[in-house]
Amino acid sequence: MGEPQRPPRAGARVVSAAEPSRADGAGRGRPGAGNAWARFTATAGLLDRPLTSYYLVLGITTLLLALGLVMVLSTSSITGLIAGGSPWSGFQKQVLGVALGLPCMWFAARSSPTFFRAIAYPLIGLSILGMVLTLIPGVGVTSGGASRWIQLGPLQLQPSELAKLAFVIWGADLLARKEKLGQLDDWRQLLIPLLPGAGFLCLLVMLGDDLGTTFIMLVILLALLWVIGTPGRLYLGMLAMIGLVLLILIVVAPYRWGRLIGFLNPAGGPTGPHMQSIQGKYAVGSGSWFGVGLGASREKWGWVPHDYSDFIFAILGEELGLVGTLCVSFLYGGLAYAGLRIARRVEDTFMRLAAAGATAWIVLQAIVNIGAVLGLLPITGVPLPLVSEGLSSLLVTMVALGMLMSFAKREPGASQALAAAGPSVPLRVLSWLGLARRG
Repeated sequence: MGEPQRPPRAGARVVSAAEPSRADGAGRGRPGAGNAWARFTATAGLLDRPLTSYYLVLGITTLLLALGLVMVLSTSSITGLIAGGSPWSGFQKQVLGVALGLPCMWFAARSSPTFFRAIAYPLIGLSILGMVLTLIPGVGVTSGGASRWIQLGPLQLQPSELAKLAFVIWGADLLARKEKLGQLDDWRQLLIPLLPGAGFLCLLVMLGDDLGTTFIMLVILLALLWVIGTPGRLYLGMLAMIGLVLLILIVVAPYRWGRLIGFLNPAGGPTGPHMQSIQGKYAVGSGSWFGVGLGASREKWGWVPHDYSDFIFAILGEELGLVGTLCVSFLYGGLAYAGLRIARRVEDTFMRLAAAGATAWIVLQAIVNIGAVLGLLPITGVPLPLVSEGLSSLLVTMVALGMLMSFAKREPGASQALAAAGPSVPLRVLSWLGLARRG
């Protein structure tokens, strides 16, 4: 028999079996360290919730849209004044784009993958028709020597922006069907008609003299091929072929070759042929840590060409400083995380491909734009998604993000989480107003 237990002496502290021991290190160090670690792990655990991707896409989109409205107002107002027009015209167009894009994004977020697959071929046909119309004299709108737009009443649209979304959906649907039929083992079945279709779309885009959009289309193609599991040797061959094609397109156009030379060997004065690149870096550098303040930029007074579209990040850096540029960069990084999380967690092949393609398009376009402003990449003329002025780019990007939100609601456990959350905010508002549909 064991030694009989003695009663504790008076004043002694009794330690229960459920109380954590100091031997495991909990509570060691400064007071509150254990609580801080618990709060950190609880915060990190939020990323594992089923609807994390959905709320990340929704929140980041909202923040970038608000920032875009502020920056477009700051930059386009000066452009309007210099041109002798209204300082509100550019801002009004951007507000119109947001007003039109929000219902489209809401509809896309509530649509099913079946709907997106059903519109794949009509959407690709519509984008091809639009790009062909831009080449017809009297129909296409020419600006800066390039014909990329068509006029529909008061709206001026760029069909090549629609082609990005169309190619994502069409390519994802095509590869998903081929995987279901077991046709991806042969490289011919894998690339045909995906590669010829991409080549035809890029040809139409290049007829409008738009290398930046062509590059984004090729990025979408590479993303789709990567996610579907293209063999390494074939993928490297595709990379080499795309690199060669892009090099040829740069060499045959003197102004593109000049941009590349200016990037590799920057020289000249602040008002010479490389004015945009040099003044853009001046703008970012003069912002210091916290910027000169919203609306107080000096470089936007005619020093940075296209500061309301391609180089809006330069004015953003001047007015909001390094802190502002880092915050914007982190937002696009969060969007990349959310999009890739959706592509990894959804079970349907089409959703996985479309989510990866749309994420690669939007995030790589942001990287190319920011890299060009900072002098890390050659200038290609692509807008900063959701921030730059541009009706077509804004609308199409918002629809693509709505599609991502639709896929996010189909992650494992997301439908149960939505059901547990109860009615959405719009339905609650309608209920308060007495307008909710009674079941």
